[in-house]
Amino acid sequence: MLDGVTPWPEEFVDRYWAAGYWRGNTLDDLLRGRALEHGARTALAGGGERLTYARLNRWVDRMAAGFLLRGVAPRQRVVVRLPDVPEFVVGLFALMRAGAVPVVCPVGYPTEGVERLVRLTEAAGYVGLSSYEGEDRRAAAEGIAARSPFLRRVFTLDAPGGASPYGGLAADSSGCLYFPLGAVDAPPGPVPPRSSADVALLLPSARPGEPLLVPRTHDDYAHQARAAAAAVSLGEDDVLLAVSPAGSPLALGCPGVVGALAVGGTVVLGDGNGGAGAEGPVTVVAGGDGGGGRGGRARLVQVAHAGPGCDGAQRVVALAEGVVLLDGRPLTPDDEFRVAGPDGADAPEGELLARGPSVPRGYYRAPDANARAFAPDGFLRTGLRARRAADGRLIVNHG
Repeated sequence: MLDGVTPWPEEFVDRYWAAGYWRGNTLDDLLRGRALEHGARTALAGGGERLTYARLNRWVDRMAAGFLLRGVAPRQRVVVRLPDVPEFVVGLFALMRAGAVPVVCPVGYPTEGVERLVRLTEAAGYVGLSSYEGEDRRAAAEGIAARSPFLRRVFTLDAPGGASPYGGLAADSSGCLYFPLGAVDAPPGPVPPRSSADVALLLPSARPGEPLLVPRTHDDYAHQARAAAAAVSLGEDDVLLAVSPAGSPLALGCPGVVGALAVGGTVVLGDGNGGAGAEGPVTVVAGGDGGGGRGGRARLVQVAHAGPGCDGAQRVVALAEGVVLLDGRPLTPDDEFRVAGPDGADAPEGELLARGPSVPRGYYRAPDANARAFAPDGFLRTGLRARRAADGRLIVNHG
């Protein structure tokens, strides 16, 4: 376990293993297993690419070897700030396969915020676009590297239709090395040993105030994605269109990208031209406002916030902290929820508290925030207002 991560108490570890929630799988091994079973099936479509499971897994293998060859070491943190392109998915799985820890960062996140994340995590690497909406992000990364003693590897991806003026390998005066992401490739070799109890991802919290990161282990995130997939009957014949950003809590793991790949389904990134490149019509839409007709006759549309035209959509509460409610209901019996009043006692309406096999016990390197956000019994104070309906569902106020 990384330094700065709060472990689950042993009694809860034993409970979640005994119940079958945690199964000892790393996220990248779930992908590898599906590649062995469904090699010729389409796994991922987007950005003009259509990748079968075999090709996706091979790309992940080669990029993981490329990261290791270029000095990314196991347990090092690497900030990933990419849009909804295949390289985002491949990069996440490749870093995990190399034993590194991706720090997921929205593509629109300001550079000063990225610098705070680099300092908080002591990130040794950064993966991002070379430019975005007029900002020279390669130059911005160079500025961060000059002020950070940790950042020493930067991997840049050209925006669609763009051409990098920087060519191949480059170095700056601080000793940071710069590589085109497309050149991060090497013959696969033995991968570093990993444990399912290791931190797989660091996800940004939406909690107001200081930037906080949520450490998600392979065990807890794989459980969340599998349980959400089971709850919506997601299977290998489904095509999931990720309308929300692929790195958002809803589109990444509720069941999202990870859940769809874990069951052998197909993921379409972004608008995806309505699912172009997939082997069948879109059946599940993750994100958006439920309107606009995207996904055509999808059997399920998931929305985080109710908007016009979302009648019949599934309302999803999805937090980076592993709090998931589908139409007001938890994923498993061991996902515990309370509605508490100002005094902390149960109340008809109040703050939503959560504890369970996908809810970590603390933020990353944030002891003060942990003291405020987590009760002594491990319940997370989500900051969301909620009440219980007569049928037991939890009604959450997003306003």
